This record gives sequence, C-alpha cells and structure tokens, in this order.
Amino acid sequence: MSKLFEDSAINGMNLPNRFVRSATWEGMAADDGAVTPKLIETMAALARGGVGLIIGGHAYVRPEGKASPWQLGIYTDELVPGLQEMTAAVHACGGRIIAQLAHAGCFTSAQLTRQPPLVVSDFDGLPAESPRKEITALDIREIVEGFSAAARRAGSAGFDGVQIHSAHGYLLSQFLSPAFNKRRDEYGGSIHNRARIHFEVCHAVREAVGKDYPVLIKMNCRDFVENGLELEESLQVTRLLAGAGLDAIELSGGMLTSGRLSPSRSKINSQDREAYFREEASAFKKEIDIPLILVGGMRSIEVAEQLVEDGVADYISMSRPLIREPDLINRWKAGDLRKAQCKSDNLCFSPGLEGKGIYCVVKKDEEVA
Repeated sequence: MSKLFEDSAINGMNLPNRFVRSATWEGMAADDGAVTPKLIETMAALARGGVGLIIGGHAYVRPEGKASPWQLGIYTDELVPGLQEMTAAVHACGGRIIAQLAHAGCFTSAQLTRQPPLVVSDFDGLPAESPRKEITALDIREIVEGFSAAARRAGSAGFDGVQIHSAHGYLLSQFLSPAFNKRRDEYGGSIHNRARIHFEVCHAVREAVGKDYPVLIKMNCRDFVENGLELEESLQVTRLLAGAGLDAIELSGGMLTSGRLSPSRSKINSQDREAYFREEASAFKKEIDIPLILVGGMRSIEVAEQLVEDGVADYISMSRPLIREPDLINRWKAGDLRKAQCKSDNLCFSPGLEGKGIYCVVKKDEEVA
C-alpha cells in the first residue's frame, strides 16, 4: 500500500492518510467571524472527501488582527458554539480538523477593523499617509494572550489541535522578516530576537492546551521579497521551535507582496512546477525530528508519493485543488490517479471578495456550459 494512505499520528491525533488541507480564506464567515452553515458544509465536504487532516481557515485571534472580510474568528467565547457545530460536522464524517490561529498585523485596514493596523516597526511597505500603530511591549503581551485564549477556545470547540500561523507576511511572520522588523528592542535585530514572540506564543499556547494536544506551526522557508527572511535564518528558527515542544511544521513560503513568487503561484501545468518548496523542505528535514507538512503546488499523486518516499516531507498539504475537488483524496484512493483538476489560476478567490465565498469559477462555468 502507498505510504500516502498509511495510518499515522501527530501527538496522539490519529490520521488515516498523509493528505492535509492547507488553510485558506474561505470568505464564508459572518461579518463578526461567526461560523455559517455554508462554512460548516465546506468543512464536512472535505472530511467526506477523504482529507486526512483539515486545517480550518485562518481565524483571527484578536479583533484588530482581522485580515479580510467574512474571515473566520476565534477572538471571543461567543464564537465557540458555532465552532463546535463545525467540528462536530467534521467528526461525524470521520474527519480531523485543527484551528489555524492568526493575526494579520499590518495586512489589515482601518476600514475593516476601525483601528490603525499594527506594524512591527515602521517600514517602507506602507504608503506614508497610511494609518498605523507600532507595536508596544504591552501590545505584545496582549497578542500573546490572544493566541493563548484562542487556543483554549479551539480546545473547547472540539478542534483536534491548533496551528500557529507564522507565514505569508502575517503578524508573526512580520516579526521574523528583516523586511518588516526594524525594531531596536529585544524583539528586533538578531534572528533569535526576531523569533522571541514565537517562543512566547508557543509557550502560552502549550500552557493553555496541555502537553497532549497537537500544536503545529506554519512557517515561511523564504519570504521571496527584498531583504526578507532567507533559508538559513528560517532553519535557525525551525531548529529552536522544534526543540520548544511543537508537534509539526507546515512549510510554505512567500508573502502577500511577493508577486509571482507568492504562496499561491499560477500556471502549475507540469510536474516540474509542482512542490515549489521541495528543495527547502529537504533542508528542513535534515534539521528537525518532528513531522514536516509540505504545501505549495501539489497537483499529482506521483509527485506527492515521491516526496514522502524520498523523505522530503511527511505529509502533503493542498488548498486550491481541494476547492475544486473536495473529494480528490477519495478519487485517488479509489484508483483514479489523474492529476488534480485545479488550473492554478487563482480565480477561486474572486467570488470570496464579492461575499459569495470561494469556489472554483472554472468548474462552475463548465457546469453551466
């Protein structure tokens, strides 16, 4: 039997295969971040479709950390009952789901949150006239507590684990990146200082959920922007975090501002364009002894199988292919090994921006035709 369909476990969380649904923004939550029936059905469809582990859409841990309209929230206890409905629906379909905990930092807007965006330090990435507030020591304490409280809510809501979002230029990623972090205090300068808030968040989250609850992190291998985080410093952080009690790392790369080298790259039309962080993943695997989940352009089961067989990654993570085909994993398991039908055109996010929730535009057009 293929290794892809072997049973495995991450800190006691048993998984039926090595396929992971990587978090995205679904654009399906209510205005206040509450779960909706549409979002519940989206998660349940992934579970019915055979995905081994679902990472829920990035959920903001504090009101000022909201990245996008109709984004899932986990910033108040009032949202827990809806989250419970969502996890119960996934579990009823035999699935596993973890919550991704996120804060957008400067990648939000005063119009959306009615507060100036929080910036790690002043930098050239924002227009000079843009409102902003540089993060203080008090803000850092409140952010750390926000992640901790959100993790506690995730446990109460029935999630099987949590993932700390430190990729793609969101707040924790901004602390790591020299392009964003020009601080002169204990949170700036050396890579150890820039990673300090990560250790504080990881410790606080672990204190909130206990040692037997899976805690994962999503990280950039490189930022792919000028003066951004590069591989060697990313590896240094990973070594330290792996030793700090994390249970798995999901490896990604790129920023929202990275252009063609963004996390969601286009024109993945051949196997050599898939797994575009595979070289960095190989470097990571040499440095850590906890499971590595690799995301980035997976489209073919042959590529996925080779990555696991060669020890480049322990788990294969996908997002856009599962927007078009939530039953892709069951299709592959049944022997239909055609590559994912995703066109990698990123059109799926357009309806989300219109308040309709993300879906595969190409598939819908084909159905209409």
